[in-house]
Amino acid sequence: MTRPAASQAAAGLRHRAEAEASALPPLLVQARHLAGSVLMGEHGRRRAGTGDDFWQYRPAQAGDSRRMIDHRRSAMGDVQYVREREWHISQTVHLWVDTGASMRFASSPKLPQKVDQARLLGLAAAVLMVQGGERVGLTGGSLPPRRGNVQILRLAEALSADDAQDYAPPGHRALIPHARALFISDFLGPYEPVEQALSKAAARGVRGVLLQVLDPAEEAFPFSGRTLFESMGGGVTHETLKASALQERYLDRLAERRDALERLCREAGWRFGQHHTGDPAQAALMWLYHALERTAP
Repeated sequence: MTRPAASQAAAGLRHRAEAEASALPPLLVQARHLAGSVLMGEHGRRRAGTGDDFWQYRPAQAGDSRRMIDHRRSAMGDVQYVREREWHISQTVHLWVDTGASMRFASSPKLPQKVDQARLLGLAAAVLMVQGGERVGLTGGSLPPRRGNVQILRLAEALSADDAQDYAPPGHRALIPHARALFISDFLGPYEPVEQALSKAAARGVRGVLLQVLDPAEEAFPFSGRTLFESMGGGVTHETLKASALQERYLDRLAERRDALERLCREAGWRFGQHHTGDPAQAALMWLYHALERTAP
């Protein structure tokens, strides 16, 4: 190949690569960059799991490939079954990221919205898990756990959708027994759905990590004088002439919620962590990376 032809071929390749990269969701680009920064200095790992022995049969779910179907067991009835092995269980992570309206809050234009930080951390954690040879999917069965870059792209697309509710409840359906899970939210909404989700997860032997993401203003309550408080969805409003009078009561309730979440996690065998949107995402992801490792069987 002559030099001009080689130069043209290189330029064409670069153009196609740039076009493909521009088509990727910005969230995915950011998540891969963040995951790469965490892996710097870390040894990649690929856990072999606890063995290749039979674990259980389970009904097939949307997204399972035909190769996973156990035809002998399925022939015994009208339901198709998948044959799970131990290594499938130990290398499975379920992800739930709260995309409710309450998460679309940022107290300053210089800060990311809580939902953006939660999406970034959730997807970056998924990238790390997949690179480690594990299967990652969403709770609720809408996106069953799988491996590979295609799954990461599916996760990025799914996490980019907003939830219309003020406070989206954690998903707990379709959790594979003895798998792991990661729940990310501000957890400022009703407590009962969170308690129910972790109780059901614990009953199925699922261990995991609960990460609370808050804006710095939600920790400091820097309000005084006449203030109108309004939920992000617009469903709740409260006006006061002396906001500073509410600070002590608000901070007490915030501390009570944190204590309740920590207690719930201890009882379920989960780990609890916090992240503020004004802090570096890399530190939070590093914590998640090791916390998920410590929940592994």
